[in-house]
Amino acid sequence: MRARVIVRLKPAVLDPQGEAVERALRGLGFSGVKNVRVGKLVELEVAGDAGLVKAELAAMADKLLANPVIEDYQVEVAG
Repeated sequence: MRARVIVRLKPAVLDPQGEAVERALRGLGFSGVKNVRVGKLVELEVAGDAGLVKAELAAMADKLLANPVIEDYQVEVAG
């Protein structure tokens, strides 16, 4: 089954990359853009029961995919 782990900086953490993207978008004429945050998406193909897979993905995120001190993550399983 397909799975996704979406990793984002915690709201209290400054996001210099998001700020740079926001400035660049405004420079390109997209004036309505604000509060840009940049994260990462990890897509995986995994086997197993959906409940167990979610727990396993959370363990992966805690150990490698995300830095729990400054990042939050969300796990999605499809199929």
